Amino acid sequence: MKTFLRILALASPIKIYALLFFLFAFLSNLFGLINLGLLIPLLNLLFQPMETIQESVAAPEFNFSIKYFIDFFYYLFSNFILQFGKMGALYFLSVSLVVFIFLKNLFYYLSMMMREAVKRNMLRNARQSLFNKITSLHLGYFSDKRKGDLMSRFTSDVHEIEQSVVFSLDLILRDPFTLVLYFGFLFYISLKMTLFTFLVVPITGGLIALITKRLKRTAKDSQSSIGMVISILEESLGALRIIKAYNAKRYVSHKFNQENNRFVNLVFSIARTRELASPFSEFAGVMVVVGILLYGGSLILSEDANLSAAAFLTYIAVFSQVMTPIKSMSTALSNIQRGIVAGNRIFEVIDTEALIRDHEHALDLPKFEKSIEFKNVSFRYEDRWILKNISFTIEKGQKVALVGETGSGKSTIADLIPRFYDVEKGEILIDGINIKDIKLESIIQHMGIVTQEAILFNDTIYNNIAFARENADPKEVKRAAKIAKAHEFITKTSQGYDTIIGDRGMKLSGGQRQRITIARAILKNPPILILDEATSNLDTKVEKLVQEALYYLMKHRTTLVIAHRLSTIQDADKILVLKEGRIVEEGNHQTLLQKTNGIYKKLSQMQTTT
Repeated sequence: MKTFLRILALASPIKIYALLFFLFAFLSNLFGLINLGLLIPLLNLLFQPMETIQESVAAPEFNFSIKYFIDFFYYLFSNFILQFGKMGALYFLSVSLVVFIFLKNLFYYLSMMMREAVKRNMLRNARQSLFNKITSLHLGYFSDKRKGDLMSRFTSDVHEIEQSVVFSLDLILRDPFTLVLYFGFLFYISLKMTLFTFLVVPITGGLIALITKRLKRTAKDSQSSIGMVISILEESLGALRIIKAYNAKRYVSHKFNQENNRFVNLVFSIARTRELASPFSEFAGVMVVVGILLYGGSLILSEDANLSAAAFLTYIAVFSQVMTPIKSMSTALSNIQRGIVAGNRIFEVIDTEALIRDHEHALDLPKFEKSIEFKNVSFRYEDRWILKNISFTIEKGQKVALVGETGSGKSTIADLIPRFYDVEKGEILIDGINIKDIKLESIIQHMGIVTQEAILFNDTIYNNIAFARENADPKEVKRAAKIAKAHEFITKTSQGYDTIIGDRGMKLSGGQRQRITIARAILKNPPILILDEATSNLDTKVEKLVQEALYYLMKHRTTLVIAHRLSTIQDADKILVLKEGRIVEEGNHQTLLQKTNGIYKKLSQMQTTT
């Protein structure tokens, strides 16, 4: 129930729409019932002799009851017959039917629009809540999560709770009151027959409860399975080049086929169980109708019958409409179960605690003025320590480089400064203030990051550069591109700065992508710069262009460089050599080269000989 209420809360604001939905649905059902109620006077009056009609033209005394409104209609209809004949009364009845049917369908349409408004709110709020939460979580959260599974929560799970909200409105606000209206009228026609029809309710309800319980178990498996299907698809799309290069199409196809078959079989199992509810309730209803025919027929044929043939036929017509909300309720219960399962998956993400967040008294950092200091910093991924008691200082305006073998902790140090992760032990200080005491947004606004992989969006070149700053001046964007040595190739593309660069910028070469990211950093103009092996994937010619752009970017900035090629950091003020999470050597290029058997010296010699 808690999950169900939270799902409804996602459709906020829901109260006004739910109230209007109930009102319009009630009026639609009321006018539908009036249409069926016209059958009794129609059958009675059209087939009664005129003498009998003349005896029943007295106006009834007003009281608020179904009987009064029916008797009043008898009165109006009888007068029509007396004044205009039975054909004139038939015209009157036909016009009445058209009016009531129009009103029924008008209010039905309005109720559906209210339901769509609730769906719209739910879709918007659910996806926005998911997106806001995912973008606020620390990077470590995603190391154990499949992107495809998270994507399925945005798509299939949100779709399921959308359907759940729709059916819950029907189940709570429409169908029960529809049944009350119909059964109220059925009680008025015949108390005995209506009590007889109640036999279907406990029988149908019990079996539907068993069906929905089974649905909940299978729905949980299906939602997990579609997450796996999307994960395999997403991974395969990102690795098509490798799949083709290693002729691994058969392997990935088999892997996808296995999970896809599992998902399809689960969906079929759900459909088989879900669709059983509707025909079963209909079959049970038909059995009751047969019973009503036998029982009602015996009442009419008995000598002391107080049930007319017209009332009996109307009873059958009204009862046939009762099955529609009963079938709708059985379908709603099964869909709500699936929605609850999907809701649990969505709330699992939404309820995830953001481990890295601002505390109540976090400070703004208006300006970077002095230094960045690591004091006895240790960090681990799960049980493996990546950094062990790291201490160093980057003074304002300095260029500090990190070198070392793969896995020595270089990138981890770079990720700790903007608080992509938080330290386990020790502290990182900016201008003497622990970064945990500074607002996250305030830290990030002082930093520019250029990574080994150029991270771009499937958008225009202009928007990828201007991503660094809202409402950027086009002149500033072009200036940043020129400094990054990107303006020349941009103007040669099909639409210049308005060229769409494709998924992850795949329409551009590696060097072009990297220069776009450098232009983005130049436009931001941050005082602190982090370069994570920004030129390691480029050939010599392109690297020279990118390096020229980087030299400009690093001017008058505090820079932390993770270096693959030592030739790019010879001018660094300080070089830190890491091994197994510890700083083992420290100094500038010349100082480190003079160390006998030094790690930096060996690395330099290896790169020189190759």
